[in-house]
Amino acid sequence: MKILFHHRIASRDGQSVHMDELIAALRRQGHETIIVGPARIANERFGCGAGSVELLKRLLPRWAYELLEVGYNLVAWRRLARAVREHRPDAIYERYNLFLLCGPWVARRFGLPLLLEVNAPLCEERARHAGLSLKRLARFCERWIWHAANVALPVTHVLAGEVRARGVPAERISVVPNGIDRHRFPSNVDGSAAKRKLGLEGRLVLGFTGFVRAWHGLEEVVALLGELGERHNAHLLLVGDGPAREDLERCADALGVRHRLTVTGVIDRDEVTDHIAAFDIALQPAVTPYASPLKLFEYMALGRAILAPDTPNIREVLTDGQDALLFDPERPDTRAAAIRRLCADADLRQRIAEQASATIDRCAFTWDRNAERIVQMIQQHAADHTGVSSFAPAPLRLQR
Repeated sequence: MKILFHHRIASRDGQSVHMDELIAALRRQGHETIIVGPARIANERFGCGAGSVELLKRLLPRWAYELLEVGYNLVAWRRLARAVREHRPDAIYERYNLFLLCGPWVARRFGLPLLLEVNAPLCEERARHAGLSLKRLARFCERWIWHAANVALPVTHVLAGEVRARGVPAERISVVPNGIDRHRFPSNVDGSAAKRKLGLEGRLVLGFTGFVRAWHGLEEVVALLGELGERHNAHLLLVGDGPAREDLERCADALGVRHRLTVTGVIDRDEVTDHIAAFDIALQPAVTPYASPLKLFEYMALGRAILAPDTPNIREVLTDGQDALLFDPERPDTRAAAIRRLCADADLRQRIAEQASATIDRCAFTWDRNAERIVQMIQQHAADHTGVSSFAPAPLRLQR
């Protein structure tokens, strides 16, 4: 098939990983995938921001930046319509972004099915974390876009509930979680060799990957290092960077355990496997309630013993005591107790690590399987599609 992949991503981070992996899987299966969106700098270092976009966010009032986002639709419309005329695709696949309205417009104009990947309720997320000035407009845009798609593809059933709550019929929602590339993350990576390479040979390594933020709760793990280091020669390896890094390092200094903490900073995407392979215990100490964490699937694929919160979105993937050890996120003491238990029980670590890797294969949590499902949906809607009016968005009004 021929698929236009429409996006508004300019940075290299977790969202770009999702996009790149899915496109690679579609292409491996022989489908022509044409990317339509902001240009990204070749060989750009992983973890880089969006350059000029980040500068505009800092310099402009929030309301002005949000109006620019709305105005971007004029640029995106021309770009996307030109790509449709040039390539004659079978469908448009779009990664949802707040204020990005032109995907449904172009799909309707050319009579194409539109599949919309939804990774977060961005109106709520941005209002909570970054602030949002044009809230009524943002709520309208989010609901309109979700309604406009032939199929909305949330990454978890929890998020699917959010989409249904906005009035999107259940038959037009299909959950497609994040996945893994088994070639990049095989189950037989040598952990001992990875530890030697990082100078952690003989250590019991607790590991975390990603951007380190205060809400991850890693200060509690640092506070445990004195106790765990004495009993189990434990070491905390943070693969990444983030706003909480300096606080964690100061905490380790104050507690006299700085020698048991390694923070790599941002590493290249190709190096992630070698670092996770060094983990004995892979930490997912906190989670956004509707998310499908990429790191979780990487931990699973490489057969690491996973510690994660017992939340509905995590339970969509993992089972307590079978392929992970889950703790009550409302009781921080249970997280510390679970860490102690994993450190003390090598047999438990090995058992749940092996089962975590097996879960990837049993449940087909792979990008290749995701690509197959997406193509099946495109084929179904392309066969059923009878014209523009068959999926025109329902009329919506701004609500006070």
